[in-house]
Amino acid sequence: MARTTLGVIVGNRGFFPDHLVEKGHGIIRNILKKAGLDCVILGPKDTHFGGVETLEDARKCAALFKKNADKIDGVLVTLPNFGDERAVANTLRFSGLDVPVLIHAFADDPAKMDLKNRRDSFCGKLSVCNNLVQYGIPFTLTTLHTVDPETPDFMEDLLDFAATCRVVKGLKKTRVGAVGARTGPFNTVRYSEKILESRGITVETLDLSEVFGLTEKIKKSDGDYKKKIASIKGYVSCSGVPEFALDRMARFGLVLDRWMKDNALVGCAIQCWTSLEENFGIVPCSVMSMMSEGLVPAACEVDVLGLLSMYAAVLASGKPSALVDWNNNYGDDPDKAMLFHCSNFPASLFESPKMSYQDIIAKSVGKEKSWGTCIGNLKATPATFVRLTTDDSMGEIRGYLAEGEVTSDPPNSFGGVGVVRVDGLQDLLAYACENGFEHHCALNPTHCADPIYEAMDKYLDWDVYMHE
Repeated sequence: MARTTLGVIVGNRGFFPDHLVEKGHGIIRNILKKAGLDCVILGPKDTHFGGVETLEDARKCAALFKKNADKIDGVLVTLPNFGDERAVANTLRFSGLDVPVLIHAFADDPAKMDLKNRRDSFCGKLSVCNNLVQYGIPFTLTTLHTVDPETPDFMEDLLDFAATCRVVKGLKKTRVGAVGARTGPFNTVRYSEKILESRGITVETLDLSEVFGLTEKIKKSDGDYKKKIASIKGYVSCSGVPEFALDRMARFGLVLDRWMKDNALVGCAIQCWTSLEENFGIVPCSVMSMMSEGLVPAACEVDVLGLLSMYAAVLASGKPSALVDWNNNYGDDPDKAMLFHCSNFPASLFESPKMSYQDIIAKSVGKEKSWGTCIGNLKATPATFVRLTTDDSMGEIRGYLAEGEVTSDPPNSFGGVGVVRVDGLQDLLAYACENGFEHHCALNPTHCADPIYEAMDKYLDWDVYMHE
């Protein structure tokens, strides 16, 4: 994933100690570097100590941001002293940027409250936020009102904010693919392309007949084909899988790779039941697992909103997401459930993944046409659950978020499967049922719900429920 870049506004107000601005400028740059973040910031030759105080300072900083607008993902406003609230608000307005904004205030030292060293950033932050509300500019706050930037508390806030920036940037203008028609019985994954398009999300479609035709044109002497089949064989254990099935997987995967690259797509949702099996002789799960493992999420059953749910978590965490079914209760524990899919989970989410055939589909189309699943038990891990949907009656995107864990409980089942625990799970499931959410959910092996919620609720203006 590309590095996140923040524009930085270092606030200043002349009758407060400006040596704190000089020192704070250096501290913030160093912290951003430690966090692996790039920055666009005025230097001491541009303004007094690189701070922003006057109208002219605001114009200079805004011009710098405009010049680098294509790479700025968010803005950090930091206040080493009280700061000038108008200068901060004017900089953001003049820059024309439409990105997340984090407001940070340095903490005072109780032993240094004399005129030479007191910051008063505590008070200045209130004034800055007041002006941003007046200007209609949304912003994010640090967990603590004032915080030393050289502490773990601020680093956590900063990394969460960077995740929020990636989610906002990634979902504002993105392109995804839908391969094949929605399977008839799956009304649950119907969605509105028009609502997505109105939010800057474009869906490109490709018919399965076109995919099948393109696979036949690929020659085994093709260098890309050789690389693809080698990568499939090296991905997970393929013991017992027929060469015919591996060949079909390589052809299918290569066609998808080329189509997605040509159309600049960040992920795709694919029809499975049962056209691929009956007309092409494989299930696409392992190919999709490899895509998701490479941070190019692939969702089954043409679940485009499931795909976007996966992608949001990938943007926030930098880790692969899986699309799972909320599938079974786990005994009589109300906070536990079994997650299942056929499956196409990324290999890194499994304890010991292997390639096999799809047990359920094999009953109708035969085992010989059902090879290609990536199966095993999910490994124990923290977990974030994300689900988006389009609400046609309201013309909006809705969603829910929750955090929990994949446990080490034995699922005693086939396919890709695991047991999860979420505090208050029954309330979450009731919310999903009462609000018409799908049975699919994105699972990410991290805790990243907070930055996703901040991105969707505050900056994208989507109706998202956070399960507490």
